Amino acid sequence: MTTPSPFVPPPGARAYALRTARGEFAVVDAPVAAGVEPRGVALLVPGFTGSKEDFHLLHEPLAARGYRTVAVDGRGQNESEGPADDEAPYAQEELARDLLAQANALGTPVHLMGHSLGGQVARAAVLLDRTPFVSFTMMSSGPARISESQQQRVKLLHDALAVMTMAEVWQVIALMGPPEEVGGPARGFGGPELLRRRWLNHKPTQLLAAGTQLCVEPDRVAELAAVALPFHVLSGARDDTWPVPLLDEMAQRLGAHRTVIPGAEHSPNADRPAATAQALADFWDAHPSRPQP
Repeated sequence: MTTPSPFVPPPGARAYALRTARGEFAVVDAPVAAGVEPRGVALLVPGFTGSKEDFHLLHEPLAARGYRTVAVDGRGQNESEGPADDEAPYAQEELARDLLAQANALGTPVHLMGHSLGGQVARAAVLLDRTPFVSFTMMSSGPARISESQQQRVKLLHDALAVMTMAEVWQVIALMGPPEEVGGPARGFGGPELLRRRWLNHKPTQLLAAGTQLCVEPDRVAELAAVALPFHVLSGARDDTWPVPLLDEMAQRLGAHRTVIPGAEHSPNADRPAATAQALADFWDAHPSRPQP
């Protein structure tokens, strides 16, 4: 008998394993609200140490605007399987190909939204093949590697994972302060025990590979700007991972729509979910169909 997941989806949404050409991935799938005209489908990609649950507070307001939203655990994140002792399957291109498979499995062109690391994986997917996507939103996700201060935090985590178990590292994180300050958004997700269980579910090798990617990512904005898609750069008003002026500049280089959510920081999806959902839906409403080649 299968043990029920402790990660309960929000009301009206369904949690299941999405079957793709590259394996199964855990998702939370929220349909359009009853009586609302469907306007599209969105694929939501979480960031470093994150998971599909980071988007729980977005599903309901987006459903009310006519959007089906599918939030996914990437390979080795939370409830999606991944190798425990081999970093090669977590290379950015492999994760990008996973994302393309997820989009194709949904059976319709999707609005793509990636948060933080998820934005850079999503960018790699768009550069491989834009055809599954209607639009692309980078949320709190910058043009290249993360800031020096965040690189130091990632290095500390990398060093800790080399000599400690995941449970021991979590104890250190708990002593350092709120989890959102040391590696993942907490608000809207659940209590401390669910955060701990999510952390323990992550494959350490996935975290090591992802942390390295964040510290070495090259600037690929010019490549992305050459792709025929509508772009949206969304962030909070403050961000220590990629400073807001850097995100402003990236939006200009992309010719992207730009949204800054007042009162939000690196995770506007958790800090100001209603305003974030409104900004996403407004952008998607402006781009209701696949762009022409």
